[in-house]
Amino acid sequence: MCGIFGYIGEESASEMTALGLFILQHRGQESCGIAVSDGKKLKLIKEMGYVKEVLYQERIEELDGYAAIGHVRYPTRGKPTLENSQPHLIETLSGPAYAFASNGDVANYRKLRKKYESKGVFFHTDNDGELLGRMLVYKIEREGKRIIDAVEELMEEVNGAYSALFLTTHRIYAFRDPWGFRPMVFGRTEKGFAIASESVAMDIIRAKEWREIEPAELLIISKEGVEGVKFDEEKLRRGRKTRAHCSFEIIYFARPDSYQYGQFVHDKRVLLGEKLAEKDSVEVDAVVPVPDSSNFMALGYARKRNIPLCFGLIRSHYIGRTFIKPSQSIRDESVRQKFNPLYRFFHNKRIVLVDDSIVRGTTIRKIVRMIKGAGAKEVHVRIASPPVRFPCRYGIDTPTFEELIANRMEIDDIRKYIEADSLMYLTVEELQDVLDEPENFCYACFNGKYPVLEEE
Repeated sequence: MCGIFGYIGEESASEMTALGLFILQHRGQESCGIAVSDGKKLKLIKEMGYVKEVLYQERIEELDGYAAIGHVRYPTRGKPTLENSQPHLIETLSGPAYAFASNGDVANYRKLRKKYESKGVFFHTDNDGELLGRMLVYKIEREGKRIIDAVEELMEEVNGAYSALFLTTHRIYAFRDPWGFRPMVFGRTEKGFAIASESVAMDIIRAKEWREIEPAELLIISKEGVEGVKFDEEKLRRGRKTRAHCSFEIIYFARPDSYQYGQFVHDKRVLLGEKLAEKDSVEVDAVVPVPDSSNFMALGYARKRNIPLCFGLIRSHYIGRTFIKPSQSIRDESVRQKFNPLYRFFHNKRIVLVDDSIVRGTTIRKIVRMIKGAGAKEVHVRIASPPVRFPCRYGIDTPTFEELIANRMEIDDIRKYIEADSLMYLTVEELQDVLDEPENFCYACFNGKYPVLEEE
């Protein structure tokens, strides 16, 4: 899971892109970068760290140009190193003429890498963003194909998730995989055009109008305007009729003020909380969310049951999202720094603690202990998603079965492990009841039904 942003127009492209990446920081906190074109050549800045640390004003002012693409990384495929950070510059005989950034994971990465290595393509990283970029440049430079045809051929070859930006000296090419795994939006500003992983970035840059980019759609964006090409998405999905939007985006990753897959994220999170409340009758004194991604879920739960909603956990916003930290030890340390119980609030209270999901179980266990240590009499954990039992193959960092507590334990054993007085999840069917067009979503991390196989 990552965040991408692109801009082309009359304003400083590097400044607009840095602003967009800052808004998308929640999608990746390991590294960030910007590639920019001035119409003659491409320049790149990328480093490990947060956007504000890497892309400060004096630095982005060095990147003169009218077209730029940027990336914030949350590592899935490829180690958390500078080499694997994006965007990737792709070299030609005359120098770097292309840059590429993507969000998602390529399921048949190993197969494709071997194929292109046999054609003489050299890879500097083990990152699938570089693979996709070099595939395009191979088709353009070595096979003489038009970029439009190269993108369509890439879609025919690649299985998996990719919302991508391809920068040349004069244009940005924005395209999305035919399954539509990851979100992507396009917008118009007063002086240019922008592309982003989430609609909230369009709000912040004051886009006049915006829309979601369709699966299997390619936008060709220049200073003069936009051309669109819509490929046959069902054909490119090998005959699969339905799309495969990531349900975990709605549950956790997206900001609540974003619009994704034709629905408002905050509305769906409220409904998920209401769905939990419909089947619950535990007697408690207050509902407490694990901030921030479960706030709207807790709101829906509390309203439905007419129980006070209380923000009993205070979150430090200077600590990033613990789920997307690269190692367990860093995640554990972040939990201790990130949350603090409100002084005297929990004393002798019965609490419903609402969270969006349990992946490894370590974070929620520490929070339950923290609340009980603050004097709570009972802590009943309510999870506004089904148990995460299977690894994601499309961009979320749950790579092994062993890491997933719901794969190793039954629900009551999980309850005991996290030291809760009771534990309740939603079912897949209840999640589907909340989503619009539920047939167009991927639930593989919950039910193991992968829409795209690894080496299909």
